[in-house]
This record gives sequence, structure tokens and C-alpha cells, in this order.
Amino acid sequence: MRDAILVVQHEDGTGPGLVGAALAADGHRLDLRHPWAGDPLPASLAGHAGLLVLGGAANCEDDAAAPWLPAVRALIREAVADEVPLLGICLGAQIAASCLGGKVLPRSSPPEVGAVPLHRLPAVEGDPVLGAVPEGARAAQWHWDDIVTLPPGAVPLLTGDACTHQAFRLGAAAWGVQFHPEVLAEELSAWALSDGPSVRAAGGDPDAAVASVRAAEPQLRAVWSAMARAWGATLRRAGDRRG
Repeated sequence: MRDAILVVQHEDGTGPGLVGAALAADGHRLDLRHPWAGDPLPASLAGHAGLLVLGGAANCEDDAAAPWLPAVRALIREAVADEVPLLGICLGAQIAASCLGGKVLPRSSPPEVGAVPLHRLPAVEGDPVLGAVPEGARAAQWHWDDIVTLPPGAVPLLTGDACTHQAFRLGAAAWGVQFHPEVLAEELSAWALSDGPSVRAAGGDPDAAVASVRAAEPQLRAVWSAMARAWGATLRRAGDRRG
């Protein structure tokens, strides 16, 4: 699958969703791997046009819970070194930040859940993937850990009121987002069913989170589908450079 995007899904119920649909609609092929279910990950990105690393419940350094994480780290480092387009979503962004020299820690406040407004930082102007995200655009959130320090050389692009590092770029072709651009209310409702008691115990409100995402769905569809298509366009430009 030489032109396919390698997609790493960490657990059931956390697929590529809206992002995957937007990429597929633009003609990109997805090579979806389920390492938690026994799918092998390739030893390198040779034969793939890009790397999409999705979210999940594991801590980004918990190799016991997710024994495929060392292989994911190796693929991320390869993508950054070789300028293969990378998009890390939530856990995917945390893995990238951690393995490239940043730091990820558990939140000291309740988990950030629901549709949360994001704020543009100066460097986002002109960014090929996130440059068109409007000020105050909402994004679906569901995370217990935060990226507290970005890797050396990373450029912060978006921030939030309760989480500093919501999006960043590293090098020419790697992006990480703490939020879930792939998720709508249906997916978040399933997460609330399974994880709701833990969220409540930690001081969060899963029901309000689902309601906020449902109310924001028109904007979520428009903004994050456009972001996914913009990231997909970087794959074509990278392919043209490689000839």
C-alpha cells in the first residue's frame, strides 16, 4: 500500500472517524492497524505516504499496558527525521511529544472533556494544516494527561483555557493535537458510557461533555474536516518532493 496512510488505532472505539472520512473522501487510502488486537506494525514507513496516530486510554509511556508503543515511537521518530507527514491525535500527540524530548504528565485538575474553545497563537498564521482554524473554534476533548513541555524546536499553534498545548508543529511535516478532531457526539457518548464513572469521580461531567459536543457538531464537522483535508494535502506535496 505504497500510497496509503498508516493509521495506528490503540483500542476499540477510537477509530479515525471524521478525520478518516475526510481523508478518504479526498482519495487517500488508509492502512488501519489494530496492534491491540494483534495487527503488526511495520518496521518502517517505507511504502506509506503518512502516519496518523490516534488516541487511547493508555499513558504514553505505559509500555506494559500498550506493548506496541516502542514501535509507534520508532515510527514517529522516523516520520519526523524523514519529513513523512505525521498527525498525532490526543494520545498520538502525547507519544510524539514524549518520545521527541517533551514531557507529558497527569492533569492536576479534572479531566478535560467536552467541546472546548481553542485560541490561536501567533505561529498558527499561515500554518498549512491549522492556519485556517478560526479563533474560538471548539474541539472535542477527552483526556486525563497533558503535554506540559513541548519537544525542543516544536512550535505551539493552538492553546486553551485549561490546557496550554492544544496543537503544535515539529519540523516541516509533523503535527500534534491534544484534542479529538475525529470525534462527534456518537463516539463521545460511547466513551461516556464506559468511562463516565471515572470522569465523575475525578470531578468531570460526562453528560455535559456529550451535550456540548452534540451542540457544537456543525462547527466540529466543518472545521476539523477542513483540517484533515489540509493535512492530506501535505502528503501530496511531500510525495511530489520525493518524486
